[in-house]
Amino acid sequence: MPNSSNKRKILVAPLNWGLGHATRCIPIINVLIHEGFEPVLAGDGDSLKLLKKEFHDLMSYELPSYAIQYTKNGKNLKYKLLFDALRINKIIKKEYQTVNEIIRKENIKGIISDNRFGVRSNQVPSVYITHQVNVLSGATSFITSKYHQYIISKFDICWVPDYKGKNNLAGKLSHTNTSELNLKYINPLSRFDEVFFCKEKPLVTKKYDILAIISGPEPQRSLFEEKLLDAFKTTSKKVLFVRGIVSDKEKEKPKLNHKNVKIVNYMLQEELQKSIIESELIIARSGYSTIMDLEKLCAKAFFIPTPGQYEQEYLAKYLQEKNIAPWSSQNNFKMNDLKKHLDYTGFKQIKRLKKDQVSLDIFRNQV
Repeated sequence: MPNSSNKRKILVAPLNWGLGHATRCIPIINVLIHEGFEPVLAGDGDSLKLLKKEFHDLMSYELPSYAIQYTKNGKNLKYKLLFDALRINKIIKKEYQTVNEIIRKENIKGIISDNRFGVRSNQVPSVYITHQVNVLSGATSFITSKYHQYIISKFDICWVPDYKGKNNLAGKLSHTNTSELNLKYINPLSRFDEVFFCKEKPLVTKKYDILAIISGPEPQRSLFEEKLLDAFKTTSKKVLFVRGIVSDKEKEKPKLNHKNVKIVNYMLQEELQKSIIESELIIARSGYSTIMDLEKLCAKAFFIPTPGQYEQEYLAKYLQEKNIAPWSSQNNFKMNDLKKHLDYTGFKQIKRLKKDQVSLDIFRNQV
C-alpha cells in the first residue's frame, strides 16, 4: 500500500499467543495515531488478523510464526516448551532479521514489541511490553524469570501494563526488586473506553446472564469451548458465547440447538465492550489482557485458567485472594460453581492519580 505520509512510522508487533497480546496493543496504536505517528503492524496468525480488522487502513507485515501450541495434558506444557526452545530460538533470529529489513524498507523510527523477543533493533528505539517481569514455571521459575529479564534488558525500555505498588492486578508477576531493568509502569492497558457508571447502580439493562469468552492457543481453546458448550446444554440462563476465532464463516460455528445460547466467532472492540456491560457474569481464562479489560469495565467474573499455564493459575488464585473473583480448574468446573461469584466484589475501578501513562517521548527525537 503506497504511502506519501511524512509521519514517523512505529512498528507495533504483538505475540500470537491467543488474542490478548493483540488486544492490549489496540490502545497503544490509538495513542500513536492520536499523537501523529503512523503505526505499522507486524505479526502472524489470528493476532495479526484481529489488528488488521480493527485497523484496516494500516500497513502490515507478516513475521515468522513461533507456532506455539499447548498440549492436551496441561502438565506437559512446560516440557514441550523446553523441547521447542531450540526451534523457537531459530525463529527469533529470523524474526530479528525480518524486522530489520522492514526498518530499512519503511524507514521505521521506533519499535513496540509485545512479548516478541526478536522484534527489536540497535538502529531505532525499541520498547518491550510485558506484565511478566517474573515468569512462573513451577520449580524452574527462577531460571525462566532470569532469562526473561535478560531478554527485557536487550530493549531500551520495558512498559509494564500494571499499577505500580500494592494495588496492582498482576502481583509478583509484574513487580521485582531488581534495579537493573528500565521498567516503566504505564497502568493497565485496555482496548475499552473508560466506563464511570459501574461504581453506581448499572444504567444498562442486562441482556445476558452469562458471557463466555473463549481464548488462547490450540488445542486448549477447543477443549475449553467443548467443556463450556457441554455445560450449557441444559442451562436456563441466557448465554452469549464468543469463541475467540477470527473468522466470518458461519460453518465454523459448533452446533448447539439451545434457544438460550447465542454463539459468535469473535467480536470487535465496540461490540464486545457493549456485550460485557450487558452481561451479569463473564466466564473467561484468567489471561492478563482479559483481566485488564474486565477491570476497565468493572465486570463480575469467574475464571478458568488454561491447564498447565502457571501464570493464569497464579492470577486466578491472586484475584480470588483479593476477593475479586472465584475460579475453578477446567477439569473440575461445574455450572453450580458459578454461584460463588455472588460472594465476590467483582472488579472495581481503582482511583488513578494519572491516566494510562503511555509516553511516546522515546520516539519523538527520531529524524
